[in-house]
Amino acid sequence: MTPSARAVVQLILAVAAVAGCVWSWLAAQSPAVVAPVAEGQPSTTSILYDPALVALALVLAGVAGVLAVLGVANLRRTRTTSHTP
Repeated sequence: MTPSARAVVQLILAVAAVAGCVWSWLAAQSPAVVAPVAEGQPSTTSILYDPALVALALVLAGVAGVLAVLGVANLRRTRTTSHTP
């Protein structure tokens, strides 16, 4: 595999990791009704987060960042070496 093809694959995987991160974060949220604090007060809603899906979103965000940096570095390296005489 050529270095430029490797860089493109890394960038594609970074985009897929970002998409997975967004999906995981949105799936982690669920609304819940909270009972009133005092008598006669209205009930309120709150957002509950699933810890496993939040952790998955954070891991995917980290993986996406690493892959993006590696992909851009490899692209710059291949373009720099291809322009040298």
